[in-house]
Amino acid sequence: MKMMCSICARAYLSSGFFLAGYTRVILILAAWCAFNSPAFFLPAYVTSIILDGIDGWIARRLKQTSNFGAWLDVIIDNMGRSMVWTMLFEWGWLISSLEWCVFVCNHSAFGVQWKSSFTESPHWVNAIMAKGFKTPLGVLAIAGLHVLPVWLYGYQHGILTSTLHIPEWFQGVGILLLAAGRLLCMCVEIWCIWTHIHYLTDTEKTKKKN
Repeated sequence: MKMMCSICARAYLSSGFFLAGYTRVILILAAWCAFNSPAFFLPAYVTSIILDGIDGWIARRLKQTSNFGAWLDVIIDNMGRSMVWTMLFEWGWLISSLEWCVFVCNHSAFGVQWKSSFTESPHWVNAIMAKGFKTPLGVLAIAGLHVLPVWLYGYQHGILTSTLHIPEWFQGVGILLLAAGRLLCMCVEIWCIWTHIHYLTDTEKTKKKN
């Protein structure tokens, strides 16, 4: 056990996103503890999202990228979103479960290179995933993935109205637009799971033939 902990510690310390990643974990835990206090929750959680956007850049800049860091980055992403969804709604665990299922499917089949595994996917999937989500549909999907939970939190706790003074009609439009982006993500997620199921069943058939 000590050896395993030592290996994990060295791998984590050697990853370029150590500071950003470690800080994100602390921020997510802080956000969870302060979920009912928007003044504390929002800065903590939003900062963790911002760090998620720059941790890869930090790793590349320091030339310390690692497979472990890439894997752990997705783990932290899922932890944060799972926390928000399950705290916001009783049915939030459904979205959380879907995201974790996709994580298992993609990483068990393709590892940390999962993003590059979509080159032979259907056109509509490529339209979202191409260039690391740097397409119009990709941006919408990522906004739905990361921003929708925060927007719903602000709506549920009255932040959008009382603090930001956003008109109700605009709040509704924001929810619909971000929900459309999350729906795009869900379509890709379901496709990933379905593809992985086919991969597993085809592998089993091949083994039986041999």
